Amino acid sequence: MTNRYDTSTSPEGQYQSGSNDLVLLNKLEITDLAEMNQLELELLDQLTEVLLTELVGSQVLSSADLCEWHRRWLGNVYEWAGDYRSVNMGKGDFQFATASLIPNLMKKFEHDFLVPMVCHEGMSDDDLVESLATIHIEFILVHPFREGNGRLSRLLAVVMALQAGRPVLDFSWLDQHKDEYFLAVQAGLDNAEPMKAVFKQVLRDTEKTSD
Repeated sequence: MTNRYDTSTSPEGQYQSGSNDLVLLNKLEITDLAEMNQLELELLDQLTEVLLTELVGSQVLSSADLCEWHRRWLGNVYEWAGDYRSVNMGKGDFQFATASLIPNLMKKFEHDFLVPMVCHEGMSDDDLVESLATIHIEFILVHPFREGNGRLSRLLAVVMALQAGRPVLDFSWLDQHKDEYFLAVQAGLDNAEPMKAVFKQVLRDTEKTSD
């Protein structure tokens, strides 16, 4: 077991030679985990800046958009960027959706959540929190990609908040309370309230840092 996730012997489960099974096989042959994490962060920042100039108003997002974001973010790093994962994944004893179910689950995610819960100017904080929390839970439980699901879910939340006329979200609380956050993810199987509390805190922090 590694400090990432359990995978099968699929190409997505292979690690870069010389990385001590810490860095996934990549086009750049990076072997240092800190270097890879920094690169992924920088690439995500670049994508975020570009997306904020491309998205308009209450644009309805789709599962295809999320695949394209993932491809644009990590396409120069991983061969499988933008494609749904083909390996089963879990964190500790908690298992995410079975890989073979992901295409249909993402169609359902789009139909049941992305489309009806699109954010817009003038929506209340409570409605925004419900949309952010629900969509975040559903996306993370599916965990559609081999790498980057948490960060892509944050990008999605940032875009949704901006559509609602809010500033760029401040996720510092999540970084400082990772265990509490993951408990909210697990609770999301049948109770969204813990994740709503998380996003209420995120909005409070955002308001403070944007003043």
